[in-house]
Amino acid sequence: MKISTEIQSTSRHVGEEKAIELLAKAGFDCWDFSMFEMVRLNWSTMKIIENDHPLNGNQWRDFAKKLRHIADECGIECNQSHAPFPSRIVGMDYLKRAIECTAIAGGKICVIHPDNNDSAEGNAKMYGELLPFAKEHGVKIATENMWNWEKDAATSSPAACSLSEDFVRHIDVVNDPYLVACLDLGHAEMRGSGDGAPNMIRALGSRLQALHIHDNDCLHDSHQIPFSMNIDFGAIAKALKDIDYKGELTLEADRHLNSFSKENVFEGVCELARSARRFEKLIKEA
Repeated sequence: MKISTEIQSTSRHVGEEKAIELLAKAGFDCWDFSMFEMVRLNWSTMKIIENDHPLNGNQWRDFAKKLRHIADECGIECNQSHAPFPSRIVGMDYLKRAIECTAIAGGKICVIHPDNNDSAEGNAKMYGELLPFAKEHGVKIATENMWNWEKDAATSSPAACSLSEDFVRHIDVVNDPYLVACLDLGHAEMRGSGDGAPNMIRALGSRLQALHIHDNDCLHDSHQIPFSMNIDFGAIAKALKDIDYKGELTLEADRHLNSFSKENVFEGVCELARSARRFEKLIKEA
């Protein structure tokens, strides 16, 4: 199986161009195109703020082409991407830009969050509007299992796609092969919101075509390196083997590199690659 990881956490230290080079050098087969800087938000007011990142400027296509060229030179491919969020606030123009950037980079899937508090039918309207554009560019859209947080109870609570039945419904109500599932393993294992990654994997079956892999304490959304906290990756590996999962193993352990610097970030990237290969081995041996 091919292993991949998001580039956002590495890019914070060295920029996107160098991040792709380091991922390839560390042994990753693929890279996940993080596009969160395309739309920068003030999370207190939920308003879009000024942003001078290339993905937000007029030369965004050129920037995506540049990353594709670097990746090609390094022998690493873009397998998927992550659009900016929250989707309703970001808006259709930027979501379409994310889809087009995915296509330029060579990616086949763009993860676009559902609205946390909307139904499958409500989110279907958003995905239905995006799907014709996605098909034109040969990019599938993946919806993802989300969560809410109950401050008083200090625990997560259900949101769009957080339970197996609702996740399946989000896919099936649209009934289009260009809408697939990206299962975030960490979200699925948070007590109070998900019903467990193994259960969700088996419920989704062939709908599952992308992953976000990271670890947590089964309560908070920690986004840490696999095998560092409490998630049972053995049980998840068995479920993936049972459904004959065909996609890549894509890490989203973006907080692992917070303690690294520009000078030693490559060490952290290598640790991520080793964790992905360890998970791959678990699946093969399940």
